[in-house]
Amino acid sequence: MTYYAPPKIDRNAPCWCGSGRKYKSCHQHFDEKIHEFAMQGHIVPDRSIIKNERQIQGIRESAKINIAVLDEVADKIRAGMTTQQIDDIVYNTTVKMGGIPADLHYEGYPKSVCTSINDQVCHGIPSETTVLKDGDIINVDCSTILNGFFSDSSRMFCIGDVPEENRKLVEVVKECVEIGIKNVIPWHFLGDMGHAVHQHALDHGYSVVKEIGGHGCGLEFHEDPFVSYVSKPGTEMLMVPGMCFTIEPMVNMGTDEIFQDEENGWSIYTADGKPSAQWEVQVLVTEDGREVITY
Repeated sequence: MTYYAPPKIDRNAPCWCGSGRKYKSCHQHFDEKIHEFAMQGHIVPDRSIIKNERQIQGIRESAKINIAVLDEVADKIRAGMTTQQIDDIVYNTTVKMGGIPADLHYEGYPKSVCTSINDQVCHGIPSETTVLKDGDIINVDCSTILNGFFSDSSRMFCIGDVPEENRKLVEVVKECVEIGIKNVIPWHFLGDMGHAVHQHALDHGYSVVKEIGGHGCGLEFHEDPFVSYVSKPGTEMLMVPGMCFTIEPMVNMGTDEIFQDEENGWSIYTADGKPSAQWEVQVLVTEDGREVITY
């Protein structure tokens, strides 16, 4: 998405962000700075991507539910339970707290959460016949709507006695996300962050899925920009205060090649059958760094 300067606003007119402040004391300098980057040929956000204070607060409230739901899963998850039981926990906890599971019926998705086990990269569909076993690793990907605001995050869980190489994969991917968070720096590029994530995975002998990445989130489930974790420094969209997006690298023990389950049309698997892991957080770019909205 390239930034195209909208009609100019009088310096003393109310700012476009809805703050009620005059444009000159609110977003005028911000707009001028973005325009400078655009003139240099960089990809920059348009105003639709920038969240205002009211929207940010709405996203934070949604995130409280999202975090609580994953905390509840963490408390209950165990060997012998079905992935449908995880889905039940997510649905019941979300609704009890006044939210709506964002996954449910999204583009036809049939459940309230994604449960991806071992070689499933993402979009594993909960089932009454899929039972968690000792040694499994599972990603539980939860998304919430509250009053029209969206939040999104996922966690990995190690079930029982997990092989050391699989446990290491889970730990390294969490480190990848932590490195990604540290590299969310205003007026730097998404490519800087993505490269840092990718390099850490490569340093441990892993590969990162190219086709699926993070995304803007807050006013819709999936917004611009697409967030790649195989990017180069100085590329991709400029990160500016008010942007809100997910960091969620999908890291494979073997090849980065994947395939989709033709039968259900959703679940993604590693092409070589080796394990994959993913952690996801949602971050807000701030004036001096970043705020982790969900985890």
